[in-house]
Amino acid sequence: MRSTYIILTIIFFVIVLAHQITSCKKKDLLEGLTPLTPQLPAAFGTPAWHFSPDNPLSEEGFALGKRLFYDGRLAADNFTSCASCHQQIAAFGTYDHDRSHGVFNSHTLRNAPVLFNLMWQKKFHWDGAFNSLTEEAIHPITGVTEMGESFGNIIRKLNRDASYRKQFAQVFKAAVITPEQILKALAQFTGSFVSANSKYDAVKNGGASFTSDEQAGYQLFLTHCNSCHTEPLFTDYSFRNIGLPVDPNLNDYGLMRITGKKSDSLKFKVPTLRNVMLSNNYMHDGRFNTVGQCLQHYNINIQAGPTLDSLLLNRIPLTIAQQTSLYNFLRTLTDSSFIKNPRYAAP
Repeated sequence: MRSTYIILTIIFFVIVLAHQITSCKKKDLLEGLTPLTPQLPAAFGTPAWHFSPDNPLSEEGFALGKRLFYDGRLAADNFTSCASCHQQIAAFGTYDHDRSHGVFNSHTLRNAPVLFNLMWQKKFHWDGAFNSLTEEAIHPITGVTEMGESFGNIIRKLNRDASYRKQFAQVFKAAVITPEQILKALAQFTGSFVSANSKYDAVKNGGASFTSDEQAGYQLFLTHCNSCHTEPLFTDYSFRNIGLPVDPNLNDYGLMRITGKKSDSLKFKVPTLRNVMLSNNYMHDGRFNTVGQCLQHYNINIQAGPTLDSLLLNRIPLTIAQQTSLYNFLRTLTDSSFIKNPRYAAP
């Protein structure tokens, strides 16, 4: 598996090099375009990932990325789009599936992570295999159990559509469509997703108040959860073993698949808890159907092991009443405006 990611990384750099070799003289890529400036919440701090000068954000680039995101032609079956697994109704995670469904009735190894606030991430995917938002899109597009397509085939399909040729030429100032342009456009769309309009945010901004039960849950969260699911992003983006036994049918050991280090066995990225009530199932392989089952895991089901996170050695014992309060606090992290925003909806 590690060699697969190395090959994908090599593919990415070959794509970039090929574009640099075939590009015309440097041009102002924003010429004739409408610059796009995402609204970045001050509380989130400085983004960890930035759009590079050769892929400046524009409304036109965003629109192109949006069209590609929802287009099944990026897949081998001409049906399975990026949006098939990353659904807006589920905060661009998977709705009602444990693991993602790929082309030709295939199933992936993991539950699709939500796509928002990506600019604050340093590593992408559950195992941190990719360092940039542009690079990470190669895997789902070419993965045999995901979209299963080659960039050569995708470009041939897109070139048959005059409106696509026009959009690519407008955004990238180039006469031909390249794999790098596809990846950059997708990054402009998904990288612009910002979710920061929940009740929690309103409370922090002084525009609302927690109920007594939500406040009690918030205090429990600060005591037991905030070390890993650090507010306001509700993740520290670290990789941890939280005591889930390995699924013998999947044999997914997380970060160790990338690093080859036994010390990284069963470590997966800490997911954000924002919009946690919208995207299911839960954990890296979607083994839990409900948030309540997740709370029960931390309460009584943590499995000891050599790489278990030290913060979980004594579990997180909570009474039923405390679990209810914590659950009600987590509901305040739902950003309904995000999942209803027509700007992100299918064109």
